[in-house]
Amino acid sequence: MTLSPEDIVRLPGGERMLRGLEDWRHGLTTIESCLVAVAFAKFRAAGLVSGEAPFQEAELVLYDLLKKEGRNAYGRYNSLIRELVSFGRALTRAQRVKK
Repeated sequence: MTLSPEDIVRLPGGERMLRGLEDWRHGLTTIESCLVAVAFAKFRAAGLVSGEAPFQEAELVLYDLLKKEGRNAYGRYNSLIRELVSFGRALTRAQRVKK
């Protein structure tokens, strides 16, 4: 069963992931859509996306976008990946509960 946007928002990092899904659906390459691309298989398994990953080497694209912002790209990258992992774990738990 696919989770609703309201269910997704309740998960850690859910608002960011919803923005990423929206950006991905509009073909935008943003930090958030890169996160969706990094974990595309998990998003597809959850029924949140379909098809193939929007681009290859999403981790590199994400890091490049963070570098262009001019702040601590390395620290932000690691923080975002931790948030993505946390979201993925919570998503898996939420799906088990929904069944």
